Amino acid sequence: MGNLTAWLEHYGYGIIFLSLFLEMLALPLPGEMMMSYAGLFVYEGKLSWLLSIVSASAGVTGGVTLSYWIGYRLGKPFVAKYGHRVHLGEAQLARLTVWFEKYGDKLLFIAYFIPGVRHITGYFCGVTRMPFRRYALYAYSGAIFWVGLFISLGKVLGPKWETYHTTVNHYMILFGIASGLLAVALYLYRKYKSTVQAALMHVLTRGVSHFHSYGKVRFLLLGAFLLLILFVSLMLGMIQDFLGHEFSQFDEITSYVVLTAFGSQWHDQMELFAKLGTITLYGPLITLTAVWILFKGRNRGLELVFLLWVVVGGEVLDEGLKMIFHRIGPVAEGVTFINTSPSKETLTSIVVCGFSAFLLLRHYRSYAAHLLLPAVVIALCLMIGISRIYFQVAFPSDVAAGYIFGGVWVSMNVILLEVLRKLEQHNARSA
Repeated sequence: MGNLTAWLEHYGYGIIFLSLFLEMLALPLPGEMMMSYAGLFVYEGKLSWLLSIVSASAGVTGGVTLSYWIGYRLGKPFVAKYGHRVHLGEAQLARLTVWFEKYGDKLLFIAYFIPGVRHITGYFCGVTRMPFRRYALYAYSGAIFWVGLFISLGKVLGPKWETYHTTVNHYMILFGIASGLLAVALYLYRKYKSTVQAALMHVLTRGVSHFHSYGKVRFLLLGAFLLLILFVSLMLGMIQDFLGHEFSQFDEITSYVVLTAFGSQWHDQMELFAKLGTITLYGPLITLTAVWILFKGRNRGLELVFLLWVVVGGEVLDEGLKMIFHRIGPVAEGVTFINTSPSKETLTSIVVCGFSAFLLLRHYRSYAAHLLLPAVVIALCLMIGISRIYFQVAFPSDVAAGYIFGGVWVSMNVILLEVLRKLEQHNARSA
């Protein structure tokens, strides 16, 4: 690595551009390492963060553009002449072309995070004659995101970068694979949307199958059900990692990133967010939601009971989980925090803010409010969690556990409330 850092120090942005340009042509050059060291140099004040990202992005986009046109111009003749030697003939190329038409653009964005894959996608997209505009949209946006992320990580981690490099790469590869699976799942969902919706709704509505139409509730139930599946999957993975004691590196890296990104100048703001993670926010919010239900709710009694049930049940859930996952927390200012998993503040924030937002929007038709309020809730809950890490009163894994368990509780109760609401309406009509 000595030669790499020496080149970077002497040639700066030029070597960043050249190394990434050549790597995208499938030459064996350490692009990720180059960007991470560039980020380290940004941290040390030797390079500009913006110019580093610009030069790296230019190198990557230049490389993937050239590899595309090489594949476009020379790919088919090469396959026709030599493809049989590697079992790649016209028929196989035709099937590959069909596959790239379906999934290729999604792969472009995430391929940068998968070593070996990012080096050949440009050639394959050219060989399969993917339209260049479509190729450029995903390839260029993915390139900018990839280089921006790695250079920024190098900047944030600073001298700790070498220690965490292997772990960061591990998480980036997992991110790339997970993104690819998500892209395939979304494609299959769009293609078989009616079938998937019918199957899910059959599961959700078996007990009330005599209803002829659910209207907008159908999509609300479907969304809540998908969220429940997501949170339950994350919950099972988190429990497995907890039992395997696999949180230490995640906690160390995340804590370092948070403390570096939010320095001492954020102290007052973090104190405010920490205060918002208490009854100071939750009391007025619960009161406002109850008043809103009384004025706007169509099933006032049921919604008020559920509001009480979700809030109180969330507190009971938190205490029960703490008895199960008894864990010694971090040490801050000589004080050891006990029983911190899951974080009470993040679990309660998701439960109270999430369910209250659902009830507030349930009878409000403004499109802008339906976009703005969820964004505010997500940002607020996120900053409450970051404040716990910032003041070192909870591990990042404790914070994540609070979000996940709270998400399971809220999504499950949204489904239950909507089913009971429909049953109540049906009974009222029958009477």
